[in-house]
Amino acid sequence: MNRDSGSFQGKRYIRGGRHRVRTVLFVSIMSAIQCHPKLKPMYKRLVDAGKPKKVALIACMRKQLTILNTMVKNNTYWDENMA
Repeated sequence: MNRDSGSFQGKRYIRGGRHRVRTVLFVSIMSAIQCHPKLKPMYKRLVDAGKPKKVALIACMRKQLTILNTMVKNNTYWDENMA
């Protein structure tokens, strides 16, 4: 949802997708950025590059979702080396 007025450009909000899936991904990524050996450095790199923390979280969520979709497609189990 855009909150623009004239030359003012407000923040954008993501409201699409399934709420439960987004919630589960968000909660899991909050844990992953603290202890996952691949996602933690990715999050830190994005924040150090000047990205807002929520943007970095969403990027990590997308990475995790890509990994999960690949696992379903290939019918494989979780592997630490996938990320």
